[in-house]
Amino acid sequence: MTIDEAEASRHRAKMAKRKAVQDAEVASKTVEKGLLIVNTGPGKGKSTAAFGLMLRALGHGWRVGVVQFIKGAWETGERKALDAFGDRIVWHTMGEGFTWETQDKARDIEAAGRAFAKARELMADESIRLIVLDELNIALRYDYLPLDAVVAALSARRADLHIVVTGRNAKPELIAAADLVTEMTLVKHHFAAGVKAQQGIEF
Repeated sequence: MTIDEAEASRHRAKMAKRKAVQDAEVASKTVEKGLLIVNTGPGKGKSTAAFGLMLRALGHGWRVGVVQFIKGAWETGERKALDAFGDRIVWHTMGEGFTWETQDKARDIEAAGRAFAKARELMADESIRLIVLDELNIALRYDYLPLDAVVAALSARRADLHIVVTGRNAKPELIAAADLVTEMTLVKHHFAAGVKAQQGIEF
């Protein structure tokens, strides 16, 4: 594709204006704080995005934590890979499997309570800068934890602590308290075509 000098010049001018607007926008943002991030929605990728953010944080030398609320002791690729970071990552799988697997609400409530107690413990550890609370939204959806107490605890986190909450059906109260909410939209899913959960993709 050939671009003549007039078109190239117009493009440079357009991009220079855009850069000036972007630079001014970036310069106007001066607040630095720990974020409450929620990844929700019916689409695939909520936990995957959280673990990607965690990898970014590890790349900057941070110490991070994970509490898994629902998922049982699956042998996942992300857990194996992140083990290489040693004591810079604290990982607790506290769930006993999905609700349709346990079929025992009292047991699920007890497991969620233990998991949130562990989350509070990590939140109190000042060496940890990012915590992923994986599938906490599911525990809240089924009333395994008191919503008001959970939102209050997350909102009262220390000023430099980032927390990512994942799972479908985030409660409106949690969304209102969050700094960043991303909804994964389901456009197309391979399960519908009979493709099973595959190593390296789903776990």
